Amino acid sequence: MKQINLAHSPDADDIFMYYAIKFGWVSSDYDFKNTADDIETLNQQTLAGIWDVSAISFALYPHIAQEYALLRTAVSFGEGYGPKLIKLKDKKLKRNFKVALSGKYTTNALIFRLKYPEARIKYYNFLEIEKAVLDGEVDAGVLIHESILTYDERLEVEAEIWDIWSELNKENLPLPLGGMAIRRSIPLLDAINIEEVLTKAVKVGNTHKELLSKMLIERNLVRVDSETLKKYLSLYANDESITLSELQLKAINKLFELGFNAGFYPELLDANECLIPKEYKKVRES
Repeated sequence: MKQINLAHSPDADDIFMYYAIKFGWVSSDYDFKNTADDIETLNQQTLAGIWDVSAISFALYPHIAQEYALLRTAVSFGEGYGPKLIKLKDKKLKRNFKVALSGKYTTNALIFRLKYPEARIKYYNFLEIEKAVLDGEVDAGVLIHESILTYDERLEVEAEIWDIWSELNKENLPLPLGGMAIRRSIPLLDAINIEEVLTKAVKVGNTHKELLSKMLIERNLVRVDSETLKKYLSLYANDESITLSELQLKAINKLFELGFNAGFYPELLDANECLIPKEYKKVRES
């Protein structure tokens, strides 16, 4: 069996979308060696070319497009929700307020920078952002992942990243947060097969969501209780996570366009041209 080094975050949605493979519910001709780390660490490591397959922030992708293709599966989008800019209640933010973000290459950081170009940014592990705001190390912070559901009652939402995104894209597009990328040096037929295995894993996990969730909680593989997990998965690991739709691709392209126009990317990419040409398998087998 060919070994594939695959990285995903320890967040509930990534764990959920991968563990159907880990638990043996999906068989394949590949030996997946999985590693879990926070999303910005994975962004930085993928930028360095470490992983065969990795979860990434969509905002990272233009920086790695020469070395990695986009996968169509295990994607997370916001639909009327997403990361939150929070601060202490009744605190007034100046134009150059100090803010904690979860990483330079995260999607929320890109959208934040487009809206608040004068803010002074400090990067934290996403698990430390809430405390940094409560302790006064920063004036505000952007919460991501499960933190958007469980933050301290002393905090309040200054702005929703979803609202900023809607203001910027003007088309009511879903908010592209995270996806997966695969190394271009992997033989094309293998890459297609790997995408099919991962797609099946997301689909099987979603079909058996209650059982898989129970198993994850029993093994202490997620950081939240059953009710929070259920709510979180309904947001970020659902039918829309199985394979990219035309609307989702349009949203990714809008993100790339906004980043390019702001000077964050050296060239404007079309996400459709960054996908694995899965039709190759049909042609080869015909």
